[in-house]
Amino acid sequence: MTTRSPEFLRRFEEKLRAQQLLLERSMISAVKEGRQSSTDDLQDAADHAVQSYQKELLFLQGTQGHSQLAQVRAALDRLEEGTFGECLQCGEMIGEKRLEAVPWTPHCIACQEKIESGQIADPVRAA
Repeated sequence: MTTRSPEFLRRFEEKLRAQQLLLERSMISAVKEGRQSSTDDLQDAADHAVQSYQKELLFLQGTQGHSQLAQVRAALDRLEEGTFGECLQCGEMIGEKRLEAVPWTPHCIACQEKIESGQIADPVRAA
């Protein structure tokens, strides 16, 4: 197993911190939008349907954002622990191209494919 250079780790820490900030701002914005869209003076059933759909969409975005934020924070924890870039499943180094695309990923591409096909359980989601 090879170790990652300090420059490599610093670059990914910056990416992860930027993503963390973006997600936190996005979630705050979604909460504000959800609160603002709770007016009771809607005109008809169509307005209520649209508002209901919008609230459901905001809820879904918030849930997905929360999940990704947890993954970003876990990746930052791995940076601190010195295990960033190691697959949580097999222990091999995650490819740099994969980390460039998804810096918070906890799995190498081979293990991720096995998780998605159901060949192995996702220990991150099971926790």
